[in-house]
Amino acid sequence: MWTWTNITEQRPTFVTHLECGLSGEQVPGDQLHGLSSAGRPFLVRYDLAGLGKSLSKETLAARPPDMWRYREFLPVRRNENILSLGECMTPIMPAPGVDGDLWIKDEGRLPTGSFKARGLCLAVSMAKELGITRMAMPTNGNAGAAMAAYCRLAGIEAFVFCPDDTPETNVREIALQGAKVYCVNGLINDCGKIVGDGKEAMGWFDLSTLKEPYRIEGKKTMGLELAEQCGWKLPDAIFYPTGGGTGLIGMWKAFDELEAIGWIGPERPKMIAVQAAGCAPIVKAFEDGAEHADLWPDAHTQAAGIRVPAAVGDFLILRAVRQSGGFAIAIDDETIFAARDQMARKGGLLLCPEGAATYAAWQAAVRDGRIAKDDRSILFNCATGLKYPMPGAGIPLDRHAPIDYGAMA
Repeated sequence: MWTWTNITEQRPTFVTHLECGLSGEQVPGDQLHGLSSAGRPFLVRYDLAGLGKSLSKETLAARPPDMWRYREFLPVRRNENILSLGECMTPIMPAPGVDGDLWIKDEGRLPTGSFKARGLCLAVSMAKELGITRMAMPTNGNAGAAMAAYCRLAGIEAFVFCPDDTPETNVREIALQGAKVYCVNGLINDCGKIVGDGKEAMGWFDLSTLKEPYRIEGKKTMGLELAEQCGWKLPDAIFYPTGGGTGLIGMWKAFDELEAIGWIGPERPKMIAVQAAGCAPIVKAFEDGAEHADLWPDAHTQAAGIRVPAAVGDFLILRAVRQSGGFAIAIDDETIFAARDQMARKGGLLLCPEGAATYAAWQAAVRDGRIAKDDRSILFNCATGLKYPMPGAGIPLDRHAPIDYGAMA
């Protein structure tokens, strides 16, 4: 069986330094960092010339179909710190029952049932490498579940804070995987304040979205994987459910790195940030022409994963959207759940609410002409729909009474 122990136990990564995405401040890699001195995210930078010389498409194609096939693009140095729960390459499939060149990348096949596994697998692997023993994060559910799972695998103590209306499945999943989980009477930004305020008293590392450099690197593998699955020719448009926006930022970074090593050209998909109408700070900032997004007041939506009133990486999301010629779009909850039901009943695919938001956004963009139905578009279904509440169902049937089979038709 092929494993990472078949390669050199320790080798230099291609990481050169970390760089603030806003100010350009540079700091060494292989050291513990949170936000930059400007209070903004650090991005991992690589020796891309060296990376390109060391890895070929043919070598990559011969590797097992998992996230760690892209190890040269990732910052973990020692094999012993690589954590894995089986992070597979997720399938891309034609959207069933849809008239148009629409494809779905189903991230619900990943460990813990969501794309959060990518970012947290990498972030916790780096935490292990850097000697962190206690971590905390705010979550709307799936990120906390992924952190709990990988922290348990790494032997790192985990504390998770979530809004008190987080789906019960998520809360129980987090607890069952060994984390201490607290339900807070507030939103994710309120949970984030508790994490930040508790750093000195509790001695934990703050793993909030984009407040450390490595979740982006894990989410970046979505872009690497998508490019490889598409034969190194990117689609026309990507519809991405956007809360903190780590994946959108990560994919944009992946495309730049792939171009730098000569594997793709300068063409880019339109990056389309999809938010809920009840929490759409990126949409408002995009429409206002602003570089940063204001805190969204009274944030509300049943698509909990995109209920993020403020994103520390807002400017990186907006830059990617604008540079790509894309846009930001808000969808109301009624339309989101109508899209979920439509996909389930027409095609048998159960989208999570956030994934359904991207389907509804594609439909709206085709109607208003921003996207042609024949443009090759990719939707990200970011989690299995099985983790979310569903409508009540089931018709009572008395096995002791005569059964009217004709009424079943």
